[in-house]
Amino acid sequence: MKESPVWHPYTQMQGADIIPITRGEGTYLYDDKGNQYIDAVASWWTNVHGHAHPYIANAIAEQAKKLEQVIFAGFTHEPAETLAHKLLQRIPHHQKVFYSDNGSTAVEVAIKMSLQYWSNKGEARKKIICFRNAYHGDTFGTMSVSERGVFTSPFQQLLFDVEFIEFGNSEIWKFENADVAAFIFEPLVLGSAGMKMYSADLLDELLAVSKKNNIITIADEVMTGFGRTGKFLATDYCTNKPDIICLSKGITGGFLPFAATTCTQNIYDAFLSTEKQKMFLHGHSYTANPLGCAAAIASLELFETENTFEKIALIQTQHAAFAETLKNNKRVKEIRQRGTILAIEIQTDEASGYLNNVRDRAYQFFIDRKIILRPLGNVIYILPPYCISSEDLKVVYSAISDFLLELN
Repeated sequence: MKESPVWHPYTQMQGADIIPITRGEGTYLYDDKGNQYIDAVASWWTNVHGHAHPYIANAIAEQAKKLEQVIFAGFTHEPAETLAHKLLQRIPHHQKVFYSDNGSTAVEVAIKMSLQYWSNKGEARKKIICFRNAYHGDTFGTMSVSERGVFTSPFQQLLFDVEFIEFGNSEIWKFENADVAAFIFEPLVLGSAGMKMYSADLLDELLAVSKKNNIITIADEVMTGFGRTGKFLATDYCTNKPDIICLSKGITGGFLPFAATTCTQNIYDAFLSTEKQKMFLHGHSYTANPLGCAAAIASLELFETENTFEKIALIQTQHAAFAETLKNNKRVKEIRQRGTILAIEIQTDEASGYLNNVRDRAYQFFIDRKIILRPLGNVIYILPPYCISSEDLKVVYSAISDFLLELN
């Protein structure tokens, strides 16, 4: 067979076994041999209502007949305006929406927005506070505010300095530095770090101390948004609210690459000026692409018409019940759950982390069972589309239990 010219992400291509997928429907994906797979990770956390959902597909098709793309500098269109209003109904403490095209750029926008905010105001604030073990994306700005490790090691010398903090309130003193411009965080769940979780009370406290010290707060809801943690946004668990929110992944229901960065009126106002250099000099060719907007509008409408949060609650309940069955398993180091996210950290002789070799063994075990689970090192996690049935969840749970037995 002729070698493919395609280079795949986060994949060691030497010896890689790439599976051709031909179609999707609901919870399932089908390969070129007709095999059916349960997509238990929602295709890298993007799929919300199920693959090839006809309502979203039809919305895209109808929009494509009217307007597929238009420059967004100096122009607008109805889908972009409608989507902004729908998003802000869910984020009532925000007033503005800036569109981009993926999670990394949504965060990159937020970083640039917060730093230029202070520059426009004539204040020399440049330091950014981040959680240790954080992951915010693959662009240079987002790598800079992420953990220095396997994802960033080839680029270490090119990243700007940030202030890392551990979970807990012992380093609150770092928020009292007058040079701090922003605090960026993955709310409640650090995804790529292995689904590490922390409390809403801690986040609320850090948001409060940030507000006290006039620090811009940035919630990276790229993974946690659109119901993943049980509420529409993970920051909905908090009393204090962030100044900027980054959204992507589930925003179009998994159909199209799209992103949004929302902010308060106060942030936006700092860019209004008779001085042209104070405008926000950032944009993308496909900013506010009408097809992406149409998909996102349709996905938001499905949250209401398909009782999506009832489905989320059911997944949450079933995850919790399965977690109980693993509490005394000697191979399980820790079980973590928040909403539809269930993470099982496996006890191994190797150091925990993304490169732990349990990952390869587990991945192949589940693929052989026709289940797509893509462990983060020694952390097996389930993060399914909300349409997944109880029967399919039982299949996934049973496979995980069998894998743990095989390790014993």
